[in-house]
Amino acid sequence: MKERKYNLLTAVAMIVGIVIGSGIFFKSDNVLAFTGGNVRDGVIVFCVAAIAIIFGSLSLSQLALLTDEPGGLLTYANEFSSPKLACALGWFESFLYYPTLAVVVSWVAGVYACGLFGWEGTLTNQMLFGGAAMILLWVMNVLSAKLGGLFQSAAFLIKLIPLVLIAVAGLIWGDVPTAFLANPTSVGAAGLFAAIVPIAFAFDGWVIATSICGEIKDSKKNLPRAMILSPIMILAVYVAYFVGISALVGPEQILALGDAHVEMAATTLFGPIGAKLMVIFVIISVLGTSNGLILGGMRLPYALGLRGMMPAKDYLTKENEKLGGMPVGSTVVMLVGMLFWWCVHFLSMKFDLLPGSDISEIAIVVHYLLFIPLYLSVIKLCKQGRITNKFYGYVSPVLACVGSLIVLIGGFQNKLFPLYLVICAIVVIAALVFFHKNRENINK
Repeated sequence: MKERKYNLLTAVAMIVGIVIGSGIFFKSDNVLAFTGGNVRDGVIVFCVAAIAIIFGSLSLSQLALLTDEPGGLLTYANEFSSPKLACALGWFESFLYYPTLAVVVSWVAGVYACGLFGWEGTLTNQMLFGGAAMILLWVMNVLSAKLGGLFQSAAFLIKLIPLVLIAVAGLIWGDVPTAFLANPTSVGAAGLFAAIVPIAFAFDGWVIATSICGEIKDSKKNLPRAMILSPIMILAVYVAYFVGISALVGPEQILALGDAHVEMAATTLFGPIGAKLMVIFVIISVLGTSNGLILGGMRLPYALGLRGMMPAKDYLTKENEKLGGMPVGSTVVMLVGMLFWWCVHFLSMKFDLLPGSDISEIAIVVHYLLFIPLYLSVIKLCKQGRITNKFYGYVSPVLACVGSLIVLIGGFQNKLFPLYLVICAIVVIAALVFFHKNRENINK
């Protein structure tokens, strides 16, 4: 795990490749639904939600400058906030955040795959494809970290193709003025805040690159660079795509078609054959996101084990030299978690237990909430003089906290938020109980 395998391009590819991959394709209609089909309000909410990622990324990049120990957010919490927070955050990410997102994103790949291959679009077919793809990606990353990184870089380049083509075509040939004038009446603050949650999903994943900090070449320079450049690129691409596809297809049509609006836009531009090729790009894009989640998530139990923050630390930290030092036990935790949440997601979708939502959304909201102590640590370090840039040390973390609170308010618009919050709280409490029982062995 100590070998520096990834360069700046891979770090940028991981951030952009995870963030841009699935959410923008299947959440655009959700954003329009919450804004009443108002494209103008949708653009505003995209920009507001971007506060959380842009200033959050700028803030955490300052922590990345001070350490390159493995573990990403876990390390930042342990070194700059408290070991207790690190343990709680690590358990939350290991058992909820990473596996639920990997499952949902892989399922989305199955949704598009059914359309591509002409399979019946049943939940079973979608989930079987997604589950198989998820397991294959896990196997690939276990067998070869280099291969996983190459796939991430390739998916990063491929996924920009449909986004850029649709964005440019929509902005040039689409009816942009009509799209902005459609449904000009705002739905009010509640609708706009509710739209933030699907946008938060579309923006999510930017912190995952920190989990491979210890494997990035010259990480103290390259990781902060990647975390500063990537959010700006992501926001520009998202706004261009959202406006472009709204102008090309029309807000009403997007709302009526749901996730199928992407294929319709591609068919309009390139005909049936071109549309199939575009869907292939979208599937690769989505799988690139899933790969990044798996790539980052499978290393977290290893980092927890090194600090004594999870049971069976010897099993979690044992490195397989034949696989380039890969801690196989840590990867198994990720696999088991994904399989468990795959079953939960299948049942919740089949019986409509979470109407209008999925198992990943509140995990994202709570994740942003857990960032706030890290942002406060940046302010503390600036006061101590360890961070000298006042904008990065004060202004950026304050705005990042505001961004996290905006996402949290958006989460409260979901009626099931209290139930989700209880599930997240159970995991965090379990982590804290383990921490207190094993306090003498933590960080030893």
